[in-house]
Amino acid sequence: MSRKQKKVLVRIIVAAALCTVALMLPIDGLWKLLAFAVPYLIIGYDVLWGAIRNILHGQVFDEKFLMSVATIGAFAIKEYPEAAAVMLFYQIGELFQSIAVGKSRKSIAALMDIRPDYAVVTRDGEEITVSPEEVEIGEILIVKPGEKIPLDGEITDGHTTVNTAALTGESLPVDKAVGDKVISGSINLSGVIRLKAESRYEESTVSKILELVENAAEKKARAESFITRFARYYTPCVVIGAVLLAVVPPLFFSQDWSAWINRALIFLVVSCPCALVVSVPLSFFGGIGGASREGILIKGANYLEALSKIDTIVFDKTGTLTKGTFTVNEIHAENITKADLLSIAAAAESYSNHPVGESIIRAHGGKIDKNRIGEVKELAGMGLQANVDGKTYFVGNGALMDKVNADWQDCHLAGTVIHIAESNKYLGHIVINDEIKNDSKDAVLQLKSLGIKNTVMLTGDSESVAQNVGKAVGIDCIHSELLPAQKVEKVEELLSHGCKTAFVGDGINDAPVLSRADVGIAMGALGSDAAIESADIVLMDDKPSKLPRAIKIARKTMNIVRQNICFALAVKAIILILGAFGIANMWTAVFGDVGVMVLAILNAMRAMIKIK
Repeated sequence: MSRKQKKVLVRIIVAAALCTVALMLPIDGLWKLLAFAVPYLIIGYDVLWGAIRNILHGQVFDEKFLMSVATIGAFAIKEYPEAAAVMLFYQIGELFQSIAVGKSRKSIAALMDIRPDYAVVTRDGEEITVSPEEVEIGEILIVKPGEKIPLDGEITDGHTTVNTAALTGESLPVDKAVGDKVISGSINLSGVIRLKAESRYEESTVSKILELVENAAEKKARAESFITRFARYYTPCVVIGAVLLAVVPPLFFSQDWSAWINRALIFLVVSCPCALVVSVPLSFFGGIGGASREGILIKGANYLEALSKIDTIVFDKTGTLTKGTFTVNEIHAENITKADLLSIAAAAESYSNHPVGESIIRAHGGKIDKNRIGEVKELAGMGLQANVDGKTYFVGNGALMDKVNADWQDCHLAGTVIHIAESNKYLGHIVINDEIKNDSKDAVLQLKSLGIKNTVMLTGDSESVAQNVGKAVGIDCIHSELLPAQKVEKVEELLSHGCKTAFVGDGINDAPVLSRADVGIAMGALGSDAAIESADIVLMDDKPSKLPRAIKIARKTMNIVRQNICFALAVKAIILILGAFGIANMWTAVFGDVGVMVLAILNAMRAMIKIK
């Protein structure tokens, strides 16, 4: 509990004690007024001052104004205990709200704790401690056990285990050695390591994640926006209704002024919209915080709300359903040796960071003489055109071979097939396989159990590979050999049929599709700037099983929001009607306001509880 919360609690206890004493004293008249005015002012002075300050700034109709008018009115009609009690219970509700928000913020704070405080860099043979923002790309950093890794980089010396729990939600540490990449924000657990910085701090993974989380609260869901607009018009209407209730019956129907003013005050107390204004944003905040603890970063409440309505999931294949770690399985050469065919392909792919190209370079194993390589052009969705040893080679898929009129043939083996041609002379092909992730099939089954109507896979890979992977994991609809623009067309086709669509990709080359779907989800995004920037939701590790968990969190949060809205409006409507007819008293009104708010807040806090 914070210092401010402790002060409020002390005021509540003191005011409650003084109210209890005042109720037991055999006093009346002015003494009774003073006896209840003291605890009233102790507990409510900040509310009264807040109402006055807001009025001076032109913000008249808010909950502080309603509480002030209702309680001062209660004093005016000599309902002293009720006046003090309304303010006391209002402050108890506010304390509950403060504690709930604080608890929710802790789940975000755990993620925010990934921010590195310093970096140890070697300059001129000396170890210097500097701010992470001062480190330049290429500098060597030293990270000791127990320290946060300050920047993205590659280990140049040492080996260790790294804790990425704050980023991915994965509790098991990961072994890292020379040549491995490490991510800023993760924690070095065992050995001393040296790493070469590969980004400046503002471009690092940790910086982008922190910016994402800090800005998440700015993007409101439709339910939040509705409540904000609702409160803006609702409060003035309530005040006008209360005035009419207090004035019309006595003035036009000769009713008792005191009784109808009391009903108007009850009307004001129970009408306070704080249960809605507080609990709805708190529910979304709790849902976003709970998701972040599991390595699921949601950029705003609007995306959380959209995710809860998804009925169609569209998957990329490579790096999403499969591991993206390719290996060369077979080389089929024509009029050239296998070694020479592999050497040409490796030279053409030597500047590529695509997993397929990297697998060819690994299979080649030898040193690639960059002097052999001239201009290299990427042909979108088809492959590469490369000048090697003064000759023009085409390395890519069947569509590329058709484009250059090469007499090519497909391979009978399942896998990704990379064809190679010298101009239009076909030289052969290389067969590469990508392993399906262990939990891909289970993730698809879980999605179907959640009521997801359609699962779709879009890939630029061959029909045979796509069918093998899609059928193995249980995908309903499989589209292969697609260019990036065709993937967007397929998603637009689904949207045109009224499907609420989420696209799940690795975020590296799927930015157009991620931004076109109702919800773009990037997975395996550690170290991928494109993923963090282009997606609406980011799954920080590469486990497809995080996707059904994200949907469960979104649906649970939206259920809580709907429950709070319906419960608060229903209870308030009932008490408003009872109050207008003189059946409900001020204590009932206190429950209708503060009691409903506390119950709604407690319900909202369930959004932070981890789903099993």
